[in-house]
Amino acid sequence: MFRLCALAVIFFLAHSPACLAGSTAIEGPVNAEIIRVIDGDTVLVDAHPWPDHRITTYVRLRGIDAPELKSKCQSERAAAKRACAELTKLLEADTRVTLTSISGDKYFGRVVADLTAADGKRPAEMLLATGHVAPYGGRTKPRRACDD
Repeated sequence: MFRLCALAVIFFLAHSPACLAGSTAIEGPVNAEIIRVIDGDTVLVDAHPWPDHRITTYVRLRGIDAPELKSKCQSERAAAKRACAELTKLLEADTRVTLTSISGDKYFGRVVADLTAADGKRPAEMLLATGHVAPYGGRTKPRRACDD
């Protein structure tokens, strides 16, 4: 039964308009619930792409780059913790979100998407406005200077 369901999903995806057009993006919207914030630009969600279907996946917020929690630089780790705390605060009122412009990421097991909170706010834009993150266009990230 599982194989039959898996084949049906693969068939559906392979024959969806996005795949037929040669695109790997899904426009959405896809409703999801935040499971947890991973860092300043990544969340783990429980997405609901079809009725009675759930997919747990990591979502990188499109267009931003947060400092790295695992950096060797102490000041970057501190900035990463602040960005993570701010994203957590932005999403804590309601864990329901909407994903749009969903595409694959360069790292396996994660997607890139625009994320909109239930109240209509866009956390990526808010993090940029407050200076917690830098803009990111999907190319090689510039090295950050270490202050310590």
